[in-house]
Amino acid sequence: MGAMHQDLILDQFTRQASPFSAAAMITDEAALGMIVEAAQATSNDMILDVACGPGLVVCAFAPHVRTATGIDVTLAMLDQARQLAGKRRVANVAWHQGDAYSLPYSDGSFTVVVTRYSLHHLLDPLSALREMARVCVSDGRIVVVDAYAPEDPVQAYAYNRVERLRDPSHARALSLTELKGLFGRLGLPEPQITLYELPIEVKDLLARAFPNPGDHAKIIDKFKESANSDRLGIPVRLDGDEVHVTYRAAILVSQRTQAAVAT
Repeated sequence: MGAMHQDLILDQFTRQASPFSAAAMITDEAALGMIVEAAQATSNDMILDVACGPGLVVCAFAPHVRTATGIDVTLAMLDQARQLAGKRRVANVAWHQGDAYSLPYSDGSFTVVVTRYSLHHLLDPLSALREMARVCVSDGRIVVVDAYAPEDPVQAYAYNRVERLRDPSHARALSLTELKGLFGRLGLPEPQITLYELPIEVKDLLARAFPNPGDHAKIIDKFKESANSDRLGIPVRLDGDEVHVTYRAAILVSQRTQAAVAT
């Protein structure tokens, strides 16, 4: 990861730690339940959540598995995660600070390796997925959850541009085809896909973001303009002063085979 981009991630997510942890779009219990179900978690599983943020995914898995571990580069997020685990009274969890590109675990340490809403922050998502595959046992499950960009390259460019304005640590959201393609490039089986939607009002979205000074109005204008032009390729609806946006997200689950060599 480029040092400058790493600094952007640390800056944004240190500031976002508290509002991000409480955001309805992030805490959505139904979406978290869908991830646990898609991963087919059992009481024998050892889960790793890469870029775990405030620990919501780890704590969702914890009651269903043997152990659940979260790793994140941002200490402020790990502080939120420890607080959440304390509130939920889950004891089978562990938290580590570390980098998605260089996970401090031996090969085959976990039976399920998951990441949620992280790949669009990474300059090299393939390398992160390769590391996830490395630390996953043969026949374990690799689970990627992310919002995805439109397939149309013009819309995808506009979508990523406004996302970068909203959150300067955003690198690039991949399309659903590109997300699926990452698995194939590592020799992993084609993932099973579950789609869902994340509706949000733009003021709520911006309440947990830290755009550069002066960019708030620009972001709102771009969403409003897309309500008529579909420039961003995602549903945008105007209701008086409110701007309602629907992000599209996917849960991709692949069973790691012996043949999938993560090198």
